[in-house]
Amino acid sequence: MKTFKVCLLLVNLAIMVYSLPIAPSIKTDEALAETYLKRFFNMTEEAGPADLQVSSQRSRNVSETQKVFGLKVTRQLDAETLKMMKKPRCGVPDVRHFSTFNNLKWQTNQLTYRIENYTPDMSVSDVENSIERALQVWAKVTPLRFTRIYNGTADISISFTRGDHHDNSPFDGPNGILAHAFAPGPGIGGDVHFDEDEEFTFNSKSGYNLFLVAAHEFGHSLGLSHSSDPGSLMYAFYTNMNPNTFSLPRDDVDGIQDIYGPNPDVNATTDKPNITPPSTPDACDPTLVLDAATTLRGEKMFFKGRFFWRSHSQNSQLEQHLIKTFWPELPENIDAAYESLFADRMFVFKGRKIWAINGFDLVPGYPRDLKSFGLPGTVKKVNAALYDEDSNKTLFFVGKMYFSYDEEKKRMDSGFPKRVDKVFPGMKSKVTAAFQVQRYSYLFSGSSVFEYDMVAKRLFRNLGNNYFLSC
Repeated sequence: MKTFKVCLLLVNLAIMVYSLPIAPSIKTDEALAETYLKRFFNMTEEAGPADLQVSSQRSRNVSETQKVFGLKVTRQLDAETLKMMKKPRCGVPDVRHFSTFNNLKWQTNQLTYRIENYTPDMSVSDVENSIERALQVWAKVTPLRFTRIYNGTADISISFTRGDHHDNSPFDGPNGILAHAFAPGPGIGGDVHFDEDEEFTFNSKSGYNLFLVAAHEFGHSLGLSHSSDPGSLMYAFYTNMNPNTFSLPRDDVDGIQDIYGPNPDVNATTDKPNITPPSTPDACDPTLVLDAATTLRGEKMFFKGRFFWRSHSQNSQLEQHLIKTFWPELPENIDAAYESLFADRMFVFKGRKIWAINGFDLVPGYPRDLKSFGLPGTVKKVNAALYDEDSNKTLFFVGKMYFSYDEEKKRMDSGFPKRVDKVFPGMKSKVTAAFQVQRYSYLFSGSSVFEYDMVAKRLFRNLGNNYFLSC
């Protein structure tokens, strides 16, 4: 379980969630990085020659930042590190210079909450509904019960405010800090503040979903800090998930139950929850079956459920991310993906729909139907796709058959479909993912990987997922 169960309780400092690290007025990457490191890693000048000491300190802080991000540790302010620094994230400093309190929790399971005011962005009923549902996210898996009060002092006081609101943690205007919360305790402990300068929504795709932000904040109010699991609700980065289908991930369930225990109203032997808490896939799982594999501008990418792994040729360490963190428009649980070097695009398939990606941007005019590639109407989904660099042809695997698509002529080749095992000897089962690396073709079937030379029509090796997903 990756959840950090130690809450950072700073004197007069809130746990600030989902903040952009740098104000909009910061123009250069150097200035951005300098401000970022001072804010999150407490970078200060050391005694000795100023330039050398600051450079040494910054190098160490960049290194620590790269470790936190799961990037290759270069100790240099490279493009990948800058890209991560520019993403929305939590405002808690990534240093260990503050007091920490183990097992910080409420001493009662009966907690009260009070909504002090409302945002004009939403109706009163939608605000109340979002807050109540966000609290129930945690009540469903613990003994905690929440009662709303309308007067007096509540354990969890909820308010919408802006700028300097007298808690030594001022908000910073639009598109910055969304909200912050205080760990359990007397006085301001447990309270949640939302930045009124942000646009909060109930179901709209624009703005920030109040239910999702509030559910995360209440995790802090109850004693959780951030998780290193990108699929966790308590992950520091905001992700616009579907609030109507949201289910508290396993990592968060484990974390909160470690503090308060399970819900006593659920009998594990007779009561079966409707939804099993979603877990983050493990690259080290020998039984892992990938949804898709592809390349993208020199990187290898592997998709599973809501997630994908990135693998750089110069970095043996995998990066795991949520699909919607990079491509909010893409679906989850995709069927296939491939990169066309001829078109300089990545294509993603799910059901009869196709999405085209140019770098990290959705190409206008997509999604399209499978028939836009010339696939027959009898094909309801593509199981895998493989682009062959030598021929500029893309193979679409459907069951035990495959079609060939000419990327240059933008049409299907005649004489197809054909049997997969005619070109890939030994491939008797369905291809579940495929891609080409350095002109070798790799076909995934379940947890097995088959390495082929397409010119020689020869199988070289039978591998496992761990050949690419190294642990």
